[in-house]
Amino acid sequence: MGALASLAPTLEEVENNAGANDPPASSESVQAAELAAREFPRSEGTPAIVVVRGADSSETSAAVDRIAASINGAKADNPSIAAVVTADRDGSGSLRTTDGTSEMVVVSLTGNPTDESFQDTVGTLRDLVGEAAGPADAAVTGPAGIATDTVEVFRSGDKILLLGTILLVAIILMVIYRSPVLVVVALAGVGVAMRLAETVGAMMADAGWFDISSQTASIMTVLLFGVGTDYALIVVARYREALAAESERSAAMMRALRGVSESILSSVTTIVLAMLALLVAVSPALRGFGPYLALGVASMGLVAFTFTPALMLLFGGKLFWPSTIQAASGRVGGKVWERVANLVDRSPKAVLASTLLGLLVMTAGLAGYRESFDFISGFRIDTQSESGQNMIADAFGAGEIAPSTVYVTAPVGTPSPDWNEITRHLADVDGVARLTGSPTVSADGTTAAFEVTFTDNPYSPAALDRIETLASVAQSAADTAGIDNARVLVGGESAHAADIRSALDRDNWVVAALVLLIVAAVLALLLRSVLAPLYLVGTLVLSFTATLGLTTFITVTVLGDAGIGNRVAVYVFVFLVALGVDYTIFLMSRYRQELSTHPSRAALRVALTRTGGVISSAGVILAATFAVLTTQPIRELFQFGLAMAIGILLDTFVVRPLLVPAIMRLLGDKALWPTVPQPTHERDPDVELSGV
Repeated sequence: MGALASLAPTLEEVENNAGANDPPASSESVQAAELAAREFPRSEGTPAIVVVRGADSSETSAAVDRIAASINGAKADNPSIAAVVTADRDGSGSLRTTDGTSEMVVVSLTGNPTDESFQDTVGTLRDLVGEAAGPADAAVTGPAGIATDTVEVFRSGDKILLLGTILLVAIILMVIYRSPVLVVVALAGVGVAMRLAETVGAMMADAGWFDISSQTASIMTVLLFGVGTDYALIVVARYREALAAESERSAAMMRALRGVSESILSSVTTIVLAMLALLVAVSPALRGFGPYLALGVASMGLVAFTFTPALMLLFGGKLFWPSTIQAASGRVGGKVWERVANLVDRSPKAVLASTLLGLLVMTAGLAGYRESFDFISGFRIDTQSESGQNMIADAFGAGEIAPSTVYVTAPVGTPSPDWNEITRHLADVDGVARLTGSPTVSADGTTAAFEVTFTDNPYSPAALDRIETLASVAQSAADTAGIDNARVLVGGESAHAADIRSALDRDNWVVAALVLLIVAAVLALLLRSVLAPLYLVGTLVLSFTATLGLTTFITVTVLGDAGIGNRVAVYVFVFLVALGVDYTIFLMSRYRQELSTHPSRAALRVALTRTGGVISSAGVILAATFAVLTTQPIRELFQFGLAMAIGILLDTFVVRPLLVPAIMRLLGDKALWPTVPQPTHERDPDVELSGV
């Protein structure tokens, strides 16, 4: 790891956030942007919109004059400021309200919005505006302001995320292990795996194999802390059991690793394949999400079989300090899980009915489910870009936040196209507030651009639905105007979001089907069963719907979020299925091992009792690490972290110990059909067993 780190760039040097929220490259909104750049070239770059609101028109006008003069004065020292556009004071134009109390100034900035120099320019611009505004309210928003705030919001949460995760995991591990040495071992393993994944990931990203965004890096942090400590718990539990039978520590460790190898390998394989399943997505955000996380989990699996066991052996007899090896090896089983096993064994129908009812009640929360494509509304801290957008919406109308542009291209040789015919038809579309002046026509006269302002929020579902209507109306109007075979494209934020929505609608189903197929295949190979994967996958789907329903109820119905982040559902599905099935794998793997010495009913009791403690501990840690994401100032990460915490706790304390065993208890010897249990000899189901 040290050798690789000396050769690799840092993760920050290769992070790419530019395409994290883009639709597929073949989308019509992308084609519209390319057409606009080709036919209507603009040298001024990315616009920053300064919105000013005063007590009366004279206060606003004076503030705008000072702001414009200040920015123009700074142009000489800052070449990134390309142009400053203000409103006509005769009442015409769209940059000033009719009463004159609100006004917009458009400042064009050159450079890449993801570069630090660009963000510094926006910061300078905000300082100038703040000083020149005087008593008037002013804010810098628009694409430039939004891009800068997005970077700042992510940056502000990174350190809190890492430190919070380390502290929380250390506290929980200390409570579970009661040994500071074991806490150090577990966290050291996570640190090695994280550094290895970051180093190799940075090299692969630098080579162009895949992109790594800030959001992906944040989720990698909590994923590795959760999964890594889970694997450490499992190895320690089996090692503790082996020490009761082996006096030599190395032999005990080898015995422990043989006992957990199948479970951990199945877990790593499931998670890695589920992450790689995202490569079938057409949405860039989903495609770029999987490879780096798959690399991280593979690194953690490697560490779990090498570094962590080696470090445990190097600590020797001090590993369980202040306890002793003898005391540690004697801590097995658990009265709580014995009672749970007895409950399931005694009343499987009641357990099945009550757990199903509870999960279905949670699923009912989906009645309030809706998705949000308004990225700015997802900031959970105050930003100037959001304040500015709210000021624009209040003064000019919600649609002024982001007008759409309809591009109509006539075939070469079309005589004098009647563009006004198209203008009239577009103005009559329901939900269109106005068209801005006459259309802009390209230099060769073949393409016209019609700027359309909606009456409602351009990120609302109604606005997104309207994009297809605009394209259809423009096409029909072109035919009416005698422009045969016209090409119509719609650009702008609404079209951009509509294309993202269409891609996600496709990806959600494709990715979900593939992930379920992968999980079913892994379970079938592990359990040598056809029936078990069917009911186990069914419980995973029900756990997901219950999780999303409860998350929707909390965040949308109770907390008032505008909606669930548009990618949250598919992220939760992939992670929850991939991670949630781990605990089922650990339970079922132990059950299958016990079938060699117990009949099915007794084997289920033993497996449930002896896996209960370690898996519940692992679930609490994994849920807690994802819950740290709720400290992040971004809606998508907050909702994702909350949903994962809820889902993992449901899997840990409801699905895995109650619902799944109840189904197996009712199926009896058919639980692993067509495999039929044939114990070689029976043991007392209350024998001393531990681990997974």
